[in-house]
Formats: sequence, structure tokens, C-alpha cells
Amino acid sequence: MVRAIVGANWGDEGKGKITDMLAKESDIIVRFQGGSNAGHTIINNYGKFALHLLPSGVFYDHTTSIIGNGVALNIPYLINEIHSIVERGVPKPHILVSDRAQILMPYHVLFDTYEEARLAGKSFGSTKSGIAPFYSDKYAKIGIQVSELFDEEGLKEKIERICEIKNVLLEHLYHKPLLDPAELLETCHQYRDMVEPYVCDVSSYLYDQIKAGKTILLEGQLGSLKDPDHGIYPMVTSSSTLAAYGAIGAGIAPYEIKDIITVVKAYSSAVGAGAFVSEIFGEEADELRRRGGDGGEFGATTGRPRRMGWFDAVATRYGCRIQGATEVAFTVLDVLGYLKEIPVCTGYEIDGNVTKDFPTTAKLEKAKPVLTTLPGWNCDIRGIKKYEELPENCRNYIEFVEKEIGVRISMVSNGPGRDDIIMR
Repeated sequence: MVRAIVGANWGDEGKGKITDMLAKESDIIVRFQGGSNAGHTIINNYGKFALHLLPSGVFYDHTTSIIGNGVALNIPYLINEIHSIVERGVPKPHILVSDRAQILMPYHVLFDTYEEARLAGKSFGSTKSGIAPFYSDKYAKIGIQVSELFDEEGLKEKIERICEIKNVLLEHLYHKPLLDPAELLETCHQYRDMVEPYVCDVSSYLYDQIKAGKTILLEGQLGSLKDPDHGIYPMVTSSSTLAAYGAIGAGIAPYEIKDIITVVKAYSSAVGAGAFVSEIFGEEADELRRRGGDGGEFGATTGRPRRMGWFDAVATRYGCRIQGATEVAFTVLDVLGYLKEIPVCTGYEIDGNVTKDFPTTAKLEKAKPVLTTLPGWNCDIRGIKKYEELPENCRNYIEFVEKEIGVRISMVSNGPGRDDIIMR
């Protein structure tokens, strides 16, 4: 049985907690795209963790955690992340890395930083983790696959070719120091030694495990609206954030994915630039940011304050549809307990017309939110375990959202802890 956990919006929906929770009943957890540019915050018996590359299932000793071929693999980052959780008392996780995963190199981070600086005010709000240059190289076929680290002659030749291309840009566009092929080869040797114990033919491994009836969880990074095809292009990430890509990024057949749990936040938040129709500002936004998440709404990777907004039913309905959501996990509902009234964005007004369809970017930039205000429940709902025990206005809010997005809300998260969850 294969399930995917993905985000419906801009990322930061609380996927880490839901993955951590569902990992308990899973055998294998696979990260299928993205890199160390976004984080998942998890709170459990060991403490509070912000994971970036490791799948969120690493806290159980019965699971195998996999870095799939679709991931931007920053090798020293992965090794440091393993050490950092083991140092805090977590048993050493069982980890496999796909031999087809590609390696995020130090020069990817440099190019990311140089390009953001060159674009200045027109930048994409990158986390400067090297993600866009990494995926550009992958599709330009000058990326380095894990398997290539073990082919000395081929590697030498490829590095020469990479340096030829990169050094033209470094010299003439960025006016920065050039890459040295010998130094890069030495870096690749270090990476090879670090990653060797974990390398595996992941696709073949997963094929056998699926045949053996194992439970597999595919874990995505960010959310629908950051997808390069279906998101708010160009203010998107550089790999597909959709469950459909889980099959490619893990190396399994698409029909194996039986359940797509799409994580939806009870209000909106976004990191980075781009259209955000239901965004709020000033004191109203500050208060929601302060109360939000666990310890406030700040990026798990960058620490940047997240942009805040009310729940956006237009974006979320679209986000769930494009993911193929079979069920929804509704998160951070407890945060809204301070409000007497809760606005919800139920439509977009574009050039005088109201639409419930999520448009392409140019139209999105012009959209104004059409708000419907619901009565709040104005009390703390943490600690409640049964749906019937939630305040009536809280249940009404959940059911209103469910009707708007058209997908069953099967889980309601009402606190940051592993067990703060209500099954419906």
C-alpha cells in the first residue's frame, strides 16, 4: 500500500507532523523531490526538530527512510542531519539513498546566491540553497548522479565539461572566482566516501517491498502552488510538488499510489515572493503570525517571517484537485481560537468578475479576495480528542471548508504534538 502526503498550498501546511504520525504505521518513508531548501518541524518525545532532507519518519526504529531519485541531494547536509538527530538521543535511522539521485554541489549554492544578487529587486525569493541551479543542471544533463561518483574516468571528464560551462558565466556574468576541476574532483571523492554506506537501487528495492505488501509513505516538500507547472509560476520551486511526481521521484508505478493525503492549513501562510490573494498585513497579520504554528510562523529553513492570510478556498480547492486528494488533513485549527469572527476567502474578483477558479499568474496578480465571515469559537480546543466535543462554531468552520474544497477532511490537528489529532 502506497500513500502520498503532500501540501495543498504554498508549503508550511504542517506535513511534517502528519508524516511523523502516519510513519508509525508505515514500513518505508520516501522523500521524492526537493532538497534542503524547505523544512518540516516535528515535535515528539525526543524534542523539537526541523528536518530538511531526512524524511519525517526517521524517529521510529521500525522504519526505513529513503532519499528518492527526485531529490536534490546535498550529501554533507544529509550526513550532518543524521548526526544531529542521533546526538539528541534518536536511534540511528536506517537510511537508503537512490543511486540515481543527483548531487547538489557547492557551486549550485554559489550560483543561486550570485543570481539572486544580480536580480536584486526582481529576485524569486530563493532560500539560496542551490535548488534552481541544481535542477537546471539536471535537465541540461550536466548534473552528477550518485552512481557517477563511482566511475572515476567518467567523473573526471564530466567535471571538466561542467567547469568549462560554469567558468564562462562566473567570469563574464558574475565576475566571480572560477571553479577548479581538481578541487571539484576532490569534493566528489569526499562525497562518495560519505554516501557509499547508504547507496541502493531504490526503485528495485521498492518494487520488491510493494510486492511483499509493505506500507510505503511518499513525502513531498512545499505544496501545489509551488509546482513549476501548476503553481504561481515563476514564483515556484524547481521540482514538481505533486503526488503524481511521487511515482517518478521514488521510481514506482503510478497506479501503486492508492491514497493521497493532502495537508490543508486552517489559515494561509507563505514564504517567498508571489501572488497571495488572501494576504493580511499589519497588526492583524502580526497577531496571527505570533500565535501560529509552534512558536510562531517563521520558515523552518530560513527563519523568515511567513506572510499571513485567511483561509483561501479558491487556492485550496485547486490545490487539492491538482494533487488528486483522496482525503484532507486539516492543521493548526487551534491557532484560530482567539478570533470572534473568522474571514474566509471564497472567491476572487478579477476585473469586476467574481470567479471560484484559480487562474494563471497574470490574472492572479489582479485578484482581490471575496470574503465570507464565519463566527469564531473563541476558546482553546487543544486537548480535545473527539470531533463531537469541538465547539459547534469550530465544527461549522471545518464543515464549511470541507464543502468549499470538495474533499473529505479525515483528520483535524488541534495542537503541535504528535497526539494532538482528531480522527473523523
